[in-house]
Amino acid sequence: MPLRRSSPMPSKPLPPITMDAVYAAPGYLFRRMQQIAVSIFMEECKAFDLTPVQYAALIAIHTHPGIDATRLSAVIAFDRSTLGSVIERLQAKDYIERKPAPEDKRIKLLYLTKSGAAILREIIPAVERAQARMLEPLKPTERKALLGLLVQLVDLNNEASRVPLRAEDALEHLGKGG
Repeated sequence: MPLRRSSPMPSKPLPPITMDAVYAAPGYLFRRMQQIAVSIFMEECKAFDLTPVQYAALIAIHTHPGIDATRLSAVIAFDRSTLGSVIERLQAKDYIERKPAPEDKRIKLLYLTKSGAAILREIIPAVERAQARMLEPLKPTERKALLGLLVQLVDLNNEASRVPLRAEDALEHLGKGG
């Protein structure tokens, strides 16, 4: 049932606002840069039919063979409920395989297949081109400054994320403890 006001409340006029205020807002700029970054990635990597998240998952599984989906979610800072479909797509492409954990058959551990390792070797130059293109309009000193500030912002705001980065979880899983 919609909420209704019993009597009209006097409303204050909106302060003067323009789209320029939106276009200059950090959140808007981050969202636009994310759109641009994904577009460039997809363009450079179109021959491989992988999304940026699928690529990150493959790298994490390569780096941490035998990782489970929950820890993979923490390592790549991606929502666990959505990651299931990413894992399914990678498995359907024969890039990863799921094997039951020896101590608990309900837990599935993730491993790269030979095809997965091959696609990673092949896609890396395209990913590097995409990364370079994203920063290409900037001067080298500006690139370095921007990356430094982004790393700082992401690190300082990590806990504000719906899915904070927990890279140390993979090390705990592998029994290396850091």
